[in-house]
Amino acid sequence: MKFPRIVSSLLDTDLYKFNMNQVIFHKHNDLLGEYLFKCRNEGVVFTPEMVKEINEQIDALCELRFNDDELNYLRSIRFLKPDFIEFLRFWHPMRDYVTAALLPDGNLDLRVRGPLFSAMQFEIYLLEIVNEVYFRFTYDYQTLLEGARKRLAEKVEKFRNGTYTFRFAEFGCRRRLSLEWEDEMVKTLLEKTHALVGTSNVFLAKKYGITPIGTYAHEFVQMYQGIPTIPLAYTNASALRDWYDEYKGDNGTALTDTLTTDLFLLDFDRSMCNNFTGVRHDSGDPYEWGEKILSHYRSYGIDPKTKTLLFSDSLDCEKAEALYRYFKDKSKVAFGIGTHFSNDTGVPSLNIVIKLQYVGGAPVAKLSDAPGKTMCQDPDYADYLHRAVDFRLKAGK
Repeated sequence: MKFPRIVSSLLDTDLYKFNMNQVIFHKHNDLLGEYLFKCRNEGVVFTPEMVKEINEQIDALCELRFNDDELNYLRSIRFLKPDFIEFLRFWHPMRDYVTAALLPDGNLDLRVRGPLFSAMQFEIYLLEIVNEVYFRFTYDYQTLLEGARKRLAEKVEKFRNGTYTFRFAEFGCRRRLSLEWEDEMVKTLLEKTHALVGTSNVFLAKKYGITPIGTYAHEFVQMYQGIPTIPLAYTNASALRDWYDEYKGDNGTALTDTLTTDLFLLDFDRSMCNNFTGVRHDSGDPYEWGEKILSHYRSYGIDPKTKTLLFSDSLDCEKAEALYRYFKDKSKVAFGIGTHFSNDTGVPSLNIVIKLQYVGGAPVAKLSDAPGKTMCQDPDYADYLHRAVDFRLKAGK
C-alpha cells in the first residue's frame, strides 16, 4: 500500500449499519444483495494507481476482525442484542464479495455481491477508502488538512459567538478527508463548543465517550422490494413493522423518502407515529417536508413538539441554522451534518455513493423526493416502481 491502512477498525463505520444488520440477521438472513458505486461529480477520473491502492486497501480491510474490546463496546449499546454481537465475533469482510476495476472512461467500477447481511457492511468502509485514496493522489494532503483546519476554526468561532445556535450529530465518515481529520474535527468540536451531540462513527463515539447516532438508511426499505411476497408500494409498511418489532421503539427515527414521503405517510399511521420518536429528511425541500410532517402529526392529535425532525440532506451550517430557527418552536429539531465538517478543505468534495441495486438478482430502487437522487440499473423497473407508487397514492390507502 502507498498509504497507511485507511480502515483500521471494523467499528470505523456508521451506527446504522449495525442497526440494519441486526434486523436482517434476525428476519431476512436469506437475502442476497448487490451494491454498485457511483460518483455524481462531473469530470472526476480515477487512475490505475488509484485503483491499485483501493484494491490493496480492500485487501487490508478484509484482514480485520472485531476484537473483544470492540465487541464489549457494542454490547454496551442498549438495543444491540447478545446473539447479534456473538455473530459479529465470527463475521468479517469477505474479499471475494468485492471487485474494483478501472473502466476505459476513467470511472471506477466498484461493486459488492453477497449475502445481504454481509454485503451491506462494506458500504461505509469502501467509501472511506475511495474518498481518501482519491484526495491523497489528486492533491497535497497536508495542504488539504490545513484548509480543513482553517475552515473548522471559522465554524467553531461562529458557534462560540452565537452566530450558530443549533446542535448536531457528526455524520461525516463516508466522505471524510481521512480518519485522522475526522478524529481531530470531532475532538476540536467537543473541546471548543457545545454543539456536538454525538457522531454516527462508532469508532469515534467509543473513543470520545459520546453518543453513537443513527437508525436506518434507504437500503433497508429497498431490500423489501426484493421479497416477492410484498407488494412494491407496501414495502415501507413492512420495513416499519419489522423495525418496530426488532426495537420496540427503542431505536426509532424513520426515514421518509425511499419511495417518496407522500407514500411513506400512508403507512405512518397513528401507531407508527407513536412508535417512532421522529423522522429523518434526506431529499426535497426541507421546509415543505417539515410542514407536511407537522401537519401529519396534528392529523392524529399528536403534539409535534413531542417529536423530532432530523435534517440530514447535504447540510451546511447556514442551512442548519435557518432550519433550526424556523422549526425550533414547532418541534424538536436535530441535524446530521457530514461532508461540510469532514471534508471541507477548499477543493470540491466528492459526491460518491454505494447503493443497493439488486436483491436476489432482481432490481431495486430508491425514488426519493428529489428525482436527481434516483439510482437504478433497470429503467423499466424504475418506471414500474413509479407506477406502483402512483397507483397507491391515487387510491389513498
